[in-house]
Amino acid sequence: MSLWSSAEAEAATLGKASRAFSVGGLSIDTRTLKEGDLFVALKGDNRDGHDFVRAAFEAKAGAALVAHAPEGVTGPLLTVGHTQRGLEDLARAARARSNARILAVTGSAGKTTTKEILRLACNALGRTHASAASHNNHWGVPLSLAALPRDAEYGVFEVGMNHFGELRNLVSFVRPHVALITTIAPAHLEFFGNCESIADAKSEIFEGLLPGGAGLIPSDSVYAERLKARAKQAQVSRVVTFGAKGDARLISFTPDGDGMRVRCDILGVMVDCHVGAPGEHIAQNVVGALAAIALLEGDVLNAAAALKNFTALKGRGARFDANGISVIDESYNANPASMAAALALLGARPGRKIAVLGDMLEMGTGGMAHHAGLAAPIETNKVDLVFASGVQMKTLWDALPASRRGGYAESSAALLPMVTAALKPGDTVLVKGSNGARMSVIVDALKDQKQEKGG
Repeated sequence: MSLWSSAEAEAATLGKASRAFSVGGLSIDTRTLKEGDLFVALKGDNRDGHDFVRAAFEAKAGAALVAHAPEGVTGPLLTVGHTQRGLEDLARAARARSNARILAVTGSAGKTTTKEILRLACNALGRTHASAASHNNHWGVPLSLAALPRDAEYGVFEVGMNHFGELRNLVSFVRPHVALITTIAPAHLEFFGNCESIADAKSEIFEGLLPGGAGLIPSDSVYAERLKARAKQAQVSRVVTFGAKGDARLISFTPDGDGMRVRCDILGVMVDCHVGAPGEHIAQNVVGALAAIALLEGDVLNAAAALKNFTALKGRGARFDANGISVIDESYNANPASMAAALALLGARPGRKIAVLGDMLEMGTGGMAHHAGLAAPIETNKVDLVFASGVQMKTLWDALPASRRGGYAESSAALLPMVTAALKPGDTVLVKGSNGARMSVIVDALKDQKQEKGG
């Protein structure tokens, strides 16, 4: 089924097609473009997508959305005044023509994991479209929404922000039936200053809800009442909580193979399901996701049954074995809340527990204190050795007793030899830090060692 015909795209964008076309998807990256996609030539601070239009057609793009015709390009073009605006126009038109039940997810941690849980659960109930990867910013949200298939029954969209007003704008495209906030925690403090401001910024998601839509709020958050008040200001007609004391409630989670058994009460429906990844934070995400499905009047039990196929994401809890060493890859992002959750996951593992930690970025003036504060969950979870990298992680290193100090370096690359020299078969190693801390260097090196030894 065609996603966009040239006539439809012209009407949505007020653009002009050089000739008739029909496309089946959208892309802004020629490296991942699929045959028949509409290539959107976005212009950023460092790159201009118009420089890659020729490469897009060489990769068999169906057409290109451009602000001007690049020299020497003969493929079908849709010329618009501004390509970012053109992409947003397509997003709004896709939403307007869709009959899908739409969910929007945000939060300081767990939003991508929750979005993937929802993708899997909703797909058990009907054709589901969800944001790719972490496409949750000013181009990612409209790109994901513009790719919403005509016949989708469910749409799941992740929305993020790092300044006031950003989420308000993004959710105006999505116009969800249910808006879910996973948690409020110290993140982007460099831009917001305190968690009250973060809660206010996240609550902008309620402003885009359709009339009669529902807001989902984490009951265990100290900011739950503030979020409720913001939802009321946005005239949300139904506010539902999830958590230990929520309207949707986690009863228990117990290890079960490589995953866990989760028991929960979802708005009066008792659910007992296997989830293919462990951890209390994931169990709470499951409760939030199933509550969202219940609010859409979906079949909660069938949705929950599909979660046996869920696996933790790369950089967000994915696991692999490297020559007898169990590796937990949490290298994509970090803030104090997600650090505590990951350390709890490590603490539940048998054998020696090794934490390899990089800086938590964008933590503002209190960043050093937040890093030093990780000593408490490290102690609680009986972590045996800590390896730390980054200027801010030096404060944690200084706060640790000598018995727990594995090694410190200013960069992940410099820390790597210390880590690999210390690891032994039977160890579990957690690798976590903000993406900018480049902790993936250590994850990739452990994978490479596994491959070199034929693992």
